[in-house]
Amino acid sequence: MVAQANVSAPTTPNTSLGPLKQIDAGVLDVGYAEAGPSSGPTVILLHGWPYDIHSFVEVTPRLASVGYRVIIPYLRGYGTTSFLSSETFRNGQPAALTLDAIALMDALKIDSAIVAGFDWGARTADIVAALWPQRCRALVSVSGYLIGSREANKKPLPPAAELQWWYQFYFATERGGLGYRQYTRDFNKLIWQLASPKWQFDDATFDRTAASFDNPDHVNIVIHNYRWRLGLAQGESQYDELEQRLAKGPVITVPTITLEGDANGAFHLPASAYAGKFSGKYEHRVITGGIGHNLPQEAPQAFAQAILDVGLMSEE
Repeated sequence: MVAQANVSAPTTPNTSLGPLKQIDAGVLDVGYAEAGPSSGPTVILLHGWPYDIHSFVEVTPRLASVGYRVIIPYLRGYGTTSFLSSETFRNGQPAALTLDAIALMDALKIDSAIVAGFDWGARTADIVAALWPQRCRALVSVSGYLIGSREANKKPLPPAAELQWWYQFYFATERGGLGYRQYTRDFNKLIWQLASPKWQFDDATFDRTAASFDNPDHVNIVIHNYRWRLGLAQGESQYDELEQRLAKGPVITVPTITLEGDANGAFHLPASAYAGKFSGKYEHRVITGGIGHNLPQEAPQAFAQAILDVGLMSEE
């Protein structure tokens, strides 16, 4: 149990998560950072695209200082995470990413954890909470309920919303795949700027994360993810039953706090659109101050506090 009511800021800015660890988990050799006491309650922090574990570089010491064991893995296609076999299909579909998280928990012998994330990481966290509630003590999800389906993705959005998905349509083309491979860092820096228009990050901050895009599987995973969503690329049959369950929009029963930045430039639904998907203890928070899509890195105090608070909710 972590009894503290608030997390405090480190005395000096944190720029490193320390030495990385590696562990075989499922089809991957997962690279991850770990902080805090091994005997503490566990929180798993999941990043999105095009970001990496450094989105949690200021969150992690805050949680570790109050007794949490913090696990921050690189997703497949990022950093030091690699496939154990060259024959494994480089699959970016949500079910595959979620089973990566479950496999990591199994490998680390973690029965249950608070799972928290944003972007792809929030979607993964949502799926763990929805389909494996026994493994998810509580949930923190930026932009709320992100479980979807390819059937739902067939329905057009209003033009202004479609415009925010411009990169998805770009990736659907051969030109887009080639362009992302040729200009990966420039492309992702543009996404950072568009998704967080008020975040004044410096080159060192971006470069620290951009090194993770040099993973040889990165481009294939990203392109497959977005093409799969539009029904333009096939997934793998072992995930069909899981995707069918997700397509029904399962309700999340574990204690949850959803977060939204007041300056998120990426497409996101209003909280009223998904509040009904959470049937347990639930709270939504809007984080003010020009906070964009990469909420954990832009507002680490608020993100860490949400984890601490949802942990207390799970003990009530």
